[in-house]
Amino acid sequence: MVEARPRVGGAAQAVLVAKKDLRIEARSRVAINQVVPFALLVLVLFGFALDADTAALRNFAPGLFWLAVLLAAVLAVHRSVSVESGDGVGDALLLAGLRPDAVFVGKTLALGGQLLALAVVLLGGIVVLYGASIEDAGLLVITLIAAVIGIASTGTVYGALLAGQQARETVLPMLLLPVLSPVLIAATRAWGDAMGTVATDGWAWLALLAGFAAIYSLVGAMSYGTLLEAAHV
Repeated sequence: MVEARPRVGGAAQAVLVAKKDLRIEARSRVAINQVVPFALLVLVLFGFALDADTAALRNFAPGLFWLAVLLAAVLAVHRSVSVESGDGVGDALLLAGLRPDAVFVGKTLALGGQLLALAVVLLGGIVVLYGASIEDAGLLVITLIAAVIGIASTGTVYGALLAGQQARETVLPMLLLPVLSPVLIAATRAWGDAMGTVATDGWAWLALLAGFAAIYSLVGAMSYGTLLEAAHV
C-alpha cells in the first residue's frame, strides 16, 4: 500500500516560491550589480538637477526617494519576468500543481524583499546626500512597508500579464508606472509628514496607501492563475 504524500499548504508553497526567486537573484546578483547602482545614480542625478541646493533637496527628499524606488522597481519586475519566460519556469509552476494564489504571494514576497532592501539603501542615500532627517520613525517605517507591498503586488500582477509579450521591455513601464502613481503620491505625502517637510496628515495618506496595497493584493491572489495560464498558452 502506497502512503499518500502530505499535502503542502498554501503558506508553505508561497515560501517555496519566494525562496526560489530569491535564490535566483542571489546567484545572478542583478539586483546588487545593476538595480541598486541604478537607483543610487538616480538620486545623484536628482541632486545635480537641483544644483545641489541643500534646502531644496531636503524638502523634495521624500518625492525623489519614491520616484527612484519606482524606477528601480520596473527593472526588478522586468528581471523577474525575464527569468521565468526564458527558462520556462512559468510553465513548470503550472504543471507542479501549486496554488496560483500561493505563487502570487511567494513572488510578491520575493519582490517585496528585494525592494525593501533597496529602500533601506536609498534611505541612507537621502540622509547622506540630501541631509534628510526623520521626525516620526513609526510613520516612516509603516509607510515603507505598505508602499513596498503595493508596489510588489502590482508589479507581480503586471509582470504575469506581460510575461508572454515580446515588447514587454517598453510596455511594462508604460503600464506599471501610471498605475503606481497613487503609491508615489501617498507615500511621498506620508513621508513628507514623517520627515517634517510638509504640513499634512501622513496617517491619512498611509490609510490610502494601505487600501491600494490591499486591493492589488486581493486582485492578484484571485486572478493570478488566469494570468499565468493566459501568458503561457
